[in-house]
Amino acid sequence: MSDCMRWRYGETNPIVLPVDSATVIEIGDLVYLDTDDAKPAASQADQGTESGNQALFHNKFAGVAMQRSRAGDTDPIRIATTGVFEFVAPSTTREVGALLGVDEQASGTALENQKVDGVAGAHLAIGRCAKRVNPAEARVLVDIVSTVMYGGPQANITS
Repeated sequence: MSDCMRWRYGETNPIVLPVDSATVIEIGDLVYLDTDDAKPAASQADQGTESGNQALFHNKFAGVAMQRSRAGDTDPIRIATTGVFEFVAPSTTREVGALLGVDEQASGTALENQKVDGVAGAHLAIGRCAKRVNPAEARVLVDIVSTVMYGGPQANITS
């Protein structure tokens, strides 16, 4: 997917992360921290299952790329760690607060760089639905929360 400014509103609380010269990152990519470098979701090693891929990504989720990095570039890029972003998602109805994580590619062996889907728990999520989606649509507003910086979306606590 090509560069797409997905930010819609809210504080982005940006951080700046280095990118390896061989890594390509587009504006709007969901990125994770791999040791000391930013990488797009699809670069993550396959964990064998969609939930395994989502859980690992959640644990390393840095945020959304606000700058691109072409092959050969060595400059660090700005990553939004919070804010509301519009992503492509499977067409369905969604309620405010619904947990959302990175969607898996149809091949089942890698994550999508700029697509999300509903997930079963906060340990798989990168954010929550920020606007009710009804009737079903193929786009959703996601209030992202970087796990690297803020611990990710928190689970609801019931007493």
